[in-house]
Amino acid sequence: MDEVIATHLEQVRAHRAELGESMAALDAALALPVGLGPVWRRRVRAALTELAHDLRDHVALTEAPGGLYDDLRAHAPRLSREVDHRTAEHVELLAEVDRLLGERDDGLEGPEAVDAHREAATALIGRLVRHRQRGSDLVFEAYEVDLGGSG
Repeated sequence: MDEVIATHLEQVRAHRAELGESMAALDAALALPVGLGPVWRRRVRAALTELAHDLRDHVALTEAPGGLYDDLRAHAPRLSREVDHRTAEHVELLAEVDRLLGERDDGLEGPEAVDAHREAATALIGRLVRHRQRGSDLVFEAYEVDLGGSG
């Protein structure tokens, strides 16, 4: 593995840890009782905002010209289809984060809307977990490098 991609993988590892922390913060905010009302809403909004930022950083880092996904396509062309799937997931994940943030900005009227928002945000965390698992498998298959499961 050349030095440039090794350095890039270290950046991916660091951003992976930040994204993991954002996911944990959102999970913790969602676990608060919704009866806290404005406190619950503020905590979820803050956690979603941080998650959106970290997810955008992740996408920018992995999809940057000459970055991880370009190197994967060049180094292991057999994995190009999987790279394309991860890129498509990025579009879907970002759209869902933006939808949830917009929903929060528009206001959640009534307990049913709050419950639906909570369920959708919880489902998003699950999708992100699976995305990270597949990304980790992809990097390992190409480079035999473990990105780490704790971050």
